Amino acid sequence: MSDRAGRARALAGAALHLDSGAFVQDLARRVAVRTESPDPASGPALHAYLAGEIGPALAALGFTNTVFANPDAAFGPLLIATRHEAEHLPTVLMYGHGDVVQGQDKSWTRGQGPWQLAQEGERLYGRGTADNKGQHSINIAALAQVLAARPDGQLGFNVKWLMETGEETGSPGLAAFCAAHRAELAADVLIASDGPRLSRHRATVFLGSRGVANFDLSLHLRHGAHHSGNWGGLLRNPGTVLANAVACLVDGRGRILVNALRPPPIPANVRAALQGLQFGGDEGDPAVDPDWGEPGLSPAERVIAWNTLEVLAFKTGNPDKPINAIPPSARAHMHMRYVVGTDVAALRQHVLDHLAAHGFADVQVSEPVLMAATRLDPDNAWVRFALASIEQSTGQAPVLLPNLGGSLPNEVFADILGLPTVWVPHSYAACSQHAPDEHLLLPVAREALQLMAGLFWDLGDQAATLPRRKPPSRPVH
Repeated sequence: MSDRAGRARALAGAALHLDSGAFVQDLARRVAVRTESPDPASGPALHAYLAGEIGPALAALGFTNTVFANPDAAFGPLLIATRHEAEHLPTVLMYGHGDVVQGQDKSWTRGQGPWQLAQEGERLYGRGTADNKGQHSINIAALAQVLAARPDGQLGFNVKWLMETGEETGSPGLAAFCAAHRAELAADVLIASDGPRLSRHRATVFLGSRGVANFDLSLHLRHGAHHSGNWGGLLRNPGTVLANAVACLVDGRGRILVNALRPPPIPANVRAALQGLQFGGDEGDPAVDPDWGEPGLSPAERVIAWNTLEVLAFKTGNPDKPINAIPPSARAHMHMRYVVGTDVAALRQHVLDHLAAHGFADVQVSEPVLMAATRLDPDNAWVRFALASIEQSTGQAPVLLPNLGGSLPNEVFADILGLPTVWVPHSYAACSQHAPDEHLLLPVAREALQLMAGLFWDLGDQAATLPRRKPPSRPVH
């Protein structure tokens, strides 16, 4: 059998896996496990998902696997599974998370609730169908199809799986676990799936994610509220003062005004990758505001290659039952998404200095809670390999996003394990992720099964030409 014929067989098997109902059957079983990591009582379900569902599925493909306790004992376990074929072959690390957000059982309007997979037209409803059970189920099934299509029953490369059960609560313990298990997780590349495609109609590859910085601004001026008729015009209103403090950080059109919080210039290859990309337009997407954000940038550049500073919550007085009194305090919860190269190590001091320079020295700034930004060079050889393979399978060049607009624990793989990171998402933006009526699109799942089977087939065929990369000698934090 020629390589071309074998590849075609693998892709046909991947499509049949969905068309026959086998994929839906597997996903239904996995959705039924209530792995709600925000629920402290979910520990047994999280363990059962790894030990009773994912472990056996990978064992059937020749993986050895072990379930480990989380270094943070309050949170769910992690699984490492390994299929080793030969020392001279490249090793791929794959990742997924078996936990989900709360089911929000009473709020579902489609399907049959969060824990019973239900098909309506081209949609598969159920908690985790998009995030992330459906996505890692696609990747496991694609590996199986390649093994079935290879005459020798070999992939032609080594594979390791890391499955966590705490991503929806911020991946507690993941960094410490990877640092402690660097030898077991040593690989040449991370290939994983999470998040949305740019559009349901275009396969997408992204290479990292924007970072996150959350911090509070607060102003406490006095004890107790005071009658606005007796004291209005005599007392500073903390709500008014804090609103103006926020306005000196980010203007009324969303432009960041703190020079130290603005990113470096957009690299030429990042700008080139984003040229012509359109965001929004799928069913359920909000309309993009054309005049919001940094002037002179395209919408794609604003959401992928630039920083944003948002007000997620603002409180002064009692918004639900306001009274005619000047409140004593005000607080704003700020949220920054940032790209590689932004100086977030000194974020709090940058904000304090800027506020003081604009007359708001008495506004308090909390220490930020950070998630790091990452971005693999779009010219990396693993990126070129993935793009070419996906185009061969789908007949259309995939979208390349140098990083996701949202955030993932990618710094664990990029910095601690020292890996190039290639993400191939299998969902789309309007999937109701984290909300009632979460769903996976069957046409997207079918194409994803095929393109991942093609990717794994090509990886085996081209193993000798792909770059090898060893992790650093010690963790990078």
